[in-house]
Amino acid sequence: MTDKSASDAESPAGGIRWEDGVPVSEQFDDPYYSRTDGLEETRHVFLRGNDLPERWLGRDRFDIAELGFGTGLNFCATWQAWEQSGHAGALSFTSFEAFPLDAAQMGAALDEWPELSTYRDRLVEMWTPSGGQFVFEHVTLTVIIGDVRNTLTRWGGKADAWFLDGFAPARNPAMWEPGLIRQVAAASAPGATLATYTVAGAVRRSLASAGFKLEKCSGYGRKREMLTGFLKNCDLTSNDV
Repeated sequence: MTDKSASDAESPAGGIRWEDGVPVSEQFDDPYYSRTDGLEETRHVFLRGNDLPERWLGRDRFDIAELGFGTGLNFCATWQAWEQSGHAGALSFTSFEAFPLDAAQMGAALDEWPELSTYRDRLVEMWTPSGGQFVFEHVTLTVIIGDVRNTLTRWGGKADAWFLDGFAPARNPAMWEPGLIRQVAAASAPGATLATYTVAGAVRRSLASAGFKLEKCSGYGRKREMLTGFLKNCDLTSNDV
């Protein structure tokens, strides 16, 4: 595994530091994933929270969209689950990120889970912080760099499932603004679902106002609760945001 000793706690590329082996954002002073086990958190919150892989089985194409690419952990875990499900369709995974890590930072963060090594190595080999489209057989990753409040309106896609994984609302409120949540609803396919680790009241109210039916579920690790939901009102368009 990559050494994360105190001597390299400050990355020369900026934007990240290590605390007990966990990457922490310098911009938001918040960890990129659970200090307990980021991979299990991803599986619990974002995969099971969106009823995946069950919902993509039998579909010719399934579209996932994510707010906050971070270390790429959610993508790698989803890619692994897609392959393990034996599904023959196509997966499109689109993520919006304002502060991309470089390949070395990403590789070090994902090095924590040897079972993801195949996916990590292929992602890191192709990765560029400028984002773009990365094609892996039946899986296509698109990472759009910039302020999501501007980039999401120009996306043009429709997500079947949302991973809402920005840094904590108290630390990164822009990622959870009501206007952005309305954009999320407008960029959702009929029957779209969402999952997020946060149950903050402002987030719940914004999601409900945008047309999502929400449910509190058991969270992961120290988080007692999380949110899942689905879009009730599917007639929202970009003109509503």
